Amino acid sequence: MKKTQPETFTLDRIATPVGEVLLVTDADGAVRAFDFTDYEARMMKLLARHYGEARLTPGRAPEAVRSAIIAYFDGDLTALDGLAVKTGGTEFQRAVWAALRTIPAGRTWSYGQLAHAIGKPAAVRAVGLANGANPIGVIVPCHRVVGANGTLTGYAGGLERKRWLLAHEASQEGTVQGAFALD
Repeated sequence: MKKTQPETFTLDRIATPVGEVLLVTDADGAVRAFDFTDYEARMMKLLARHYGEARLTPGRAPEAVRSAIIAYFDGDLTALDGLAVKTGGTEFQRAVWAALRTIPAGRTWSYGQLAHAIGKPAAVRAVGLANGANPIGVIVPCHRVVGANGTLTGYAGGLERKRWLLAHEASQEGTVQGAFALD
């Protein structure tokens, strides 16, 4: 049996208003992971789950990817829309993550709405689990999912960051469509 080489990815670090982010890209410039520095252990666990023995090499992500992330945090809410992402995960998880990218900036959906969007209205809990296992935070905007009653529910980057991201998007869009409690 031929042993394959572990995949090698570039690990970049970018300062943002809500803390330093970890940006993992592949040789083609696709984003493989995006998380906050204080959640690096979670990110490494997800990378191992998706890719086995992946090697991270410190370096700069492609300038177009870095620029898009900086532009998003500077107020251009559409800057992340064109970024290529690539994940492992199950077919179901990838369907949830693809649906997350259809939630417009400045809007929120409930887990039930997300389940309906992928054609699995009874799979609300499974959608929640897939949402929580998203390896590419912010770019695949799991922060835009709230509880059925509009309350902020768990976020892998912490509820304070989720609150900040939603307020950031609301301030640029004028208002967030879909109710959620900022406090």
